[in-house]
Amino acid sequence: MAERRAGPSPSTARTHRAHKALHRVRTGLRRAAVDYFRGGASDWVAFAGLLLTVPVLTVTTVLTPLWCAPEALVLPIIAGGLLLRPASLLALYAAAAIALMVESAMLGPYDDGAGRVTPGTILVVAAAGLSGLLVAQFRSRVGVPWRRGGTMLFDLRERIRVQSKLPKLPSGWHREMALRPAGGQSFSGDFVVAARTGHRNRTLEVVLTDVSGKGMDAASRALLLSGAFGGLLGSLPPHSFLPAANGYLLRQSWDEGFATSVHLILDLDSGDYELLSAGHVPAMQLHAGSGKWEEKAGEGPLLGVYDGAQFDPAKGTLRRGDVLMLFTDGLVETAERDLTEGIDRLTGEADRYVTSGFHGAAWHLIESVARDVNDDRALLLICRD
Repeated sequence: MAERRAGPSPSTARTHRAHKALHRVRTGLRRAAVDYFRGGASDWVAFAGLLLTVPVLTVTTVLTPLWCAPEALVLPIIAGGLLLRPASLLALYAAAAIALMVESAMLGPYDDGAGRVTPGTILVVAAAGLSGLLVAQFRSRVGVPWRRGGTMLFDLRERIRVQSKLPKLPSGWHREMALRPAGGQSFSGDFVVAARTGHRNRTLEVVLTDVSGKGMDAASRALLLSGAFGGLLGSLPPHSFLPAANGYLLRQSWDEGFATSVHLILDLDSGDYELLSAGHVPAMQLHAGSGKWEEKAGEGPLLGVYDGAQFDPAKGTLRRGDVLMLFTDGLVETAERDLTEGIDRLTGEADRYVTSGFHGAAWHLIESVARDVNDDRALLLICRD
């Protein structure tokens, strides 16, 4: 019988596998670093055009230094930072450095007068090059070309706005929504999703959510949650929405993964409603008969804090002339003003619209109550005419 050839010992095999794994990791890191620095899209047209401007500027500076200063080389460098990949940008920088050396040799010492290459010229060009390289590396990391970055942000903002659009209500009902981000920005951590559900679409479901953070810091989470909440709303029984939303946030494992939310379930025939709250500020209902405001607050924890949370609804009825206000804490609570005082101020301002009607009142209420507050503010009005 032929002898079985002895294989490598277990320790040797483990060592060999470890070396192979380390080699794969190192190779992957090198490739990732190269890909990160090199970028993906082709930029040869822009690179060729900018590279051609360098000798043109150099010749113009040497021939007419009074009209074209050596600092003009920052123009292709700045444009390159916006258009080129980092690797192409370094080639452009090398061409600009050679151009500076040629201009310095052709124009003579820098102390002879205007139009010479001074140490200040070199510092300005170098500073512009460093700034352009940082911008190019950021674009390469994000994967968004400069010429499309503004369009992408506009599309994201419009998607949040469309998702927050309230559905049309039947005759006898009025709804309006006003949203004002912190610091005059275009993005907000507050958003609304709404839908007509139930038998013959006679139920209005509205969810007003305040994501942790504000403005641009909360914009990405608000966009993700608005899409997820919009998909859940109407796909689940009304009382299952907040538990499902809570589970969704828990699965994200965000550092600031909590949010407050209020879920309105309104019967458009009878005016009966339920209000389920996840750590949200209370809603306020105006009773047309008495002219008084009543606080409506469901009980429930913040979304994204712990699993198995329970949400107990507050119930009520909107009769003819009644108004229901839903809002976020940025409208009524600040460092100098507590929640109770802020709600009193809001309802006091809202009393001015009782006789004239609340059409167009949402935006004016935000302007009157929290115009200069550095927080996201949202206000939703549901009126039964």
